[in-house]
Amino acid sequence: MFVSLLSNAAASAEGGGGGGLMAVFKDNPLFLSINLVVSAVVVALIVERAAFQLGKYRVNSKEFFAQIKKLVTAGNIDRAIKLCDAGDYPTLQLVKAGLTHANKGPDEIDAAMSEKMGELKPAVEKRVGSLWSLANIATLIGLLGTVFGLIHTFTAVGAPGLSAAQRQSILANGIAEAMYNTAFGLGIAVTCMIAHLILHQRSKNIQHDLDATQERVFNLLSIQTRPGNY
Repeated sequence: MFVSLLSNAAASAEGGGGGGLMAVFKDNPLFLSINLVVSAVVVALIVERAAFQLGKYRVNSKEFFAQIKKLVTAGNIDRAIKLCDAGDYPTLQLVKAGLTHANKGPDEIDAAMSEKMGELKPAVEKRVGSLWSLANIATLIGLLGTVFGLIHTFTAVGAPGLSAAQRQSILANGIAEAMYNTAFGLGIAVTCMIAHLILHQRSKNIQHDLDATQERVFNLLSIQTRPGNY
């Protein structure tokens, strides 16, 4: 690898030099390639989580509860359950869990909805925490690329038989390689952190909304199932 770096740098010096990310990627692609794979994983994860949160939780829980309340108050539990079957949305599943146990008393309603909540909440936060790990991995890979690039560079610069222009070119190309590795790793890390901030905050909002929905439905059904009301 040292010989390859030396010959590439010497050729660049003799031919007027070639720079840029593509030149660095061509000369020593190992760590940049690894971070390229990490960046692909990060993009796929962000897109998947954003699509899940925006797609599965686009139901307006307050408006939906208002419709359920009208049906339950009118004694149309079956119609309320059918309304929950209108789509495969977590909010609807949670409400349905309570409605299907409406005739079994508050304890059964609470147990059924709590069990459903135990299934829904982990899915909201799923894989979001991985963004922090990917940020650290990308940073460390970038730093490894920087360190190895500098080691190779100074080893090549110290080789005998090189002119001052060739040494200068080797040093410039080596530092460029090191900085590209650092910048690429940090760029991925910053992207992960920003995405984590947005997705984590949205997941917290979704969980709070689920908690509020559970409480509304439980209170509604508890009142409706009291003796004399149901």
